[in-house]
Amino acid sequence: MELALTGVGRFAVFADRASIMPDGDGVRMRSLQVSEEDMMIGGVAYVGGWSWWRFDCAARTADRLDFASLRADGTEGPRTAETAPPYAIAHGGDADELAAVACGSVRPETFASSAAEAVLIGRARMTED
Repeated sequence: MELALTGVGRFAVFADRASIMPDGDGVRMRSLQVSEEDMMIGGVAYVGGWSWWRFDCAARTADRLDFASLRADGTEGPRTAETAPPYAIAHGGDADELAAVACGSVRPETFASSAAEAVLIGRARMTED
């Protein structure tokens, strides 16, 4: 994993640069979103989740393909498919920041090499003033 922090807002969002791969006329990339605090659901602590994205760099469209929750113990899943169609990338949003990495227009620093590291870094960034 080569997790690069792309944005901090409601979640800290990381792009996994190691996952970037060509996909037809676009590219695919995995991202990790981290919550500021554990989310307790049914007595289980969740720290965020993973998503696969597909970007058409020329057309500037994004398609979030799925979401897999990430438990505090590192367990992933279950995976849920996202069925919404691709959409135009809005300037400044999470998809824009992720697409910039996937399409190669920016090359941010790698902040973490594991999800556990990303959780610590992301949470620290979300609580900075």
